[in-house]
Amino acid sequence: MKSVRNHFSLVIALLSILFSMQVFLIAERSIEAYKVNLVQNYSVIAVSKKHLEISEILKINNIIADAKELSPDSVIERLSSDMRSANVELLKLTMPKFYKLSLTRYPTPGEVKNLKSDLLRSSSITKVEDFSHTHDTTYKLLLLFKNVVALFAIVVLIVTILLIIKELRIWQYKHNERMSIMGLFGAALWLRSAVLFRLAIVDALIASFLAFGIFIYLSSSPWVLEQFNNIGINIVIFNKVDDSLLILGVAMSISILLASLIVLGHKEEA
Repeated sequence: MKSVRNHFSLVIALLSILFSMQVFLIAERSIEAYKVNLVQNYSVIAVSKKHLEISEILKINNIIADAKELSPDSVIERLSSDMRSANVELLKLTMPKFYKLSLTRYPTPGEVKNLKSDLLRSSSITKVEDFSHTHDTTYKLLLLFKNVVALFAIVVLIVTILLIIKELRIWQYKHNERMSIMGLFGAALWLRSAVLFRLAIVDALIASFLAFGIFIYLSSSPWVLEQFNNIGINIVIFNKVDDSLLILGVAMSISILLASLIVLGHKEEA
């Protein structure tokens, strides 16, 4: 029971770091998936005084994925109720051409501004509707959400690293006498500190396996999957290969690095 208590604080601290890191990855994937949905619904309307070839429009800016000419029939139908057929045909010839531009990705506000400028440089295009106000609001909300999650992860990282350092120092003080005796007999620094490194490695493994279990469960939880379906995105919550290796690598790296710093600091004080 005492052994469990000795490991508990360090395992929980490491688990907090791994959990916040994976949550940030999930948020990052969610934002990218949501951008894919947004780009399918977001488009730019260009108005031209003459017919333009689609290939000509695609050359204007490499962010343009496709262009489609919009039919003016619905507009003319509303206006032509009392018009003669000859006038209707004349109206069709004199009306400007409208093009709906689809983009390769969800653009930043700067890319929207550059696209509009490039389109207006064309002598044929007279007006561009980029819906910039709605776009900027959505983009800023996505950016805000990402920054809030990143800030949360950084705060958790700093606090938990301080807790891990404190816990490792407590263990070092517990074994200080044994380490000093081994030092008198000429034992190498790494050998004197073997208990500390063993603690760090074992607890990193325990925290990693707990994180694996938690996120494997969450990735198959009907409630979690329903939340993502409600906002219309489908992402990989936990990749059993890539994410597992990342979690294990981060846990081992943090544990060994902090243990090494404490050991070196102890050597300097001796």
